Amino acid sequence: MKKITVLTIAGLSLVIGSAAACSPASNTTTTTNANRATNNALNTTAANSATTGGAKTEEDAPASVKAAFPDAQSFTTQHKDIPKDAIATIEKDTGGKVPDTDHHSYLAFSTTGGARKQIGAATVVKSDGKDIVIIYENKNGSPAIKEVRSEGVPAPFLAQFAGKGHDDKFAVGGDIKANGVDDATAKAIAQAVRIDSTTMQTLYGAAHSH
Repeated sequence: MKKITVLTIAGLSLVIGSAAACSPASNTTTTTNANRATNNALNTTAANSATTGGAKTEEDAPASVKAAFPDAQSFTTQHKDIPKDAIATIEKDTGGKVPDTDHHSYLAFSTTGGARKQIGAATVVKSDGKDIVIIYENKNGSPAIKEVRSEGVPAPFLAQFAGKGHDDKFAVGGDIKANGVDDATAKAIAQAVRIDSTTMQTLYGAAHSH
């Protein structure tokens, strides 16, 4: 089951740092510096990928992502490999299967006054044949979900994911209610969103410990 998740980071503030989720910080920085690094990381990675051998980029994005950013003039698709040890950790933490080692995120840009500026980021995941678009924002240097969209899925159910991050359980019957969605579908969507949220933190979130 392949999943694509819509990450809305910039504009909402990019949720990208340089350390894995829930690991001790390797460098001591101020909150201001951490947030500044987070806000610029996706854009910097995209710009430098050709020389660093890191994330690969290409232009354009799915129609579902474009619809989430009506003010964007251009998009960049970013691919980033998930390390094998990180996959094992993500799957242990979420109880689910990472759908692909190549994680896709979509960066939205607008051009104002001649300057190209990133205004958001999103991912798309698959669940029961449905495209689930996840838009991310920055919260204290880590990716947090701003909005989740999916055609044919009741809005009251999807609205419950707003504000959640990798530390949340996304448990149907707990912090997530079915709200008009059958239990099987609700659990599948919640699992897909949780795996993507945890992956985003692993790849782009600021280092922290619990």
